Amino acid sequence: MSSAELGNGGGVSAQAADHGAVHRAAVLGSPVAHSMSPALHRAGYAACGLTGWRYDPIECDAAALPGLVAGSGPEWAGFSVTMPGKSAAAAMADQRSPRVQVLGVANTLVRRDGGWLADNTDVDGLLGALRAAGAPAVRSALILGGGGTSASVIAAFAELGVTDVVIAGRRPQSTAAAVELGRTLGIPTRAIGWGLGEIGEAADAADIVVSTVPAGAADALADRLRAVPILFDVIYHPWPTPLAAAGVPGRVTVTGLDMLLHQAFRQFELMTGVPAPVRAMRLGLLAGSQTELPLPV
Repeated sequence: MSSAELGNGGGVSAQAADHGAVHRAAVLGSPVAHSMSPALHRAGYAACGLTGWRYDPIECDAAALPGLVAGSGPEWAGFSVTMPGKSAAAAMADQRSPRVQVLGVANTLVRRDGGWLADNTDVDGLLGALRAAGAPAVRSALILGGGGTSASVIAAFAELGVTDVVIAGRRPQSTAAAVELGRTLGIPTRAIGWGLGEIGEAADAADIVVSTVPAGAADALADRLRAVPILFDVIYHPWPTPLAAAGVPGRVTVTGLDMLLHQAFRQFELMTGVPAPVRAMRLGLLAGSQTELPLPV
């Protein structure tokens, strides 16, 4: 499904878009101090003249998220949600976009009609980042990790028309859930273990490898996966990861910062009702992260 299919059309009330009103938003996560979301959204507010808008990082784990959101006052327009709260965000919402209904994870909460709408713009981030990087068509894929982020990856692959997905996981329960999701979305999907040999064999047959595991978890795979045509590593701190640094010349490498940037465009629009100032937000992310990555848009 595309972002155009999401509920409520992506706009908030005229009052929420009022430049003179006071509105708040935040990113919720644990840990959250390294988040680049404030740099993105603040740059967007400045570019659009939204002088009454404020965006902050808030340390919040999954257990605390429902209470924090439910107790927020009317000035709160929305929350970005990072790990480990994406499942909790989906579960506590009053409304869920079609994507969230299928995936069970949300990275965005937006106030709607006195309640909260859960959405997932991670899918937009994956699709937008691959498109901006000029990645060729993908038909077969290997996903490292079967957790919540892999669900968004599988949804993006369904929209891209990927016809074969292999998931290498460290926890059989989450891997099994990811495989079931792939099948639900109509993609032939199978699971393998975390052994170097079987991961290497799957990578040899894949057009793209997407790593959704935490920092350090895939380091031992770096040399074996260096020749994959496209690598999408969703980590963005610290960067480059060994997996990214080991790539052969000519490999298309897409970073977690690319995904963060492209998902924020849709998220900004959902929260403010204002079209995202794409180039200003890109410059905000470059300044905030102090990176020299190209971050194409």
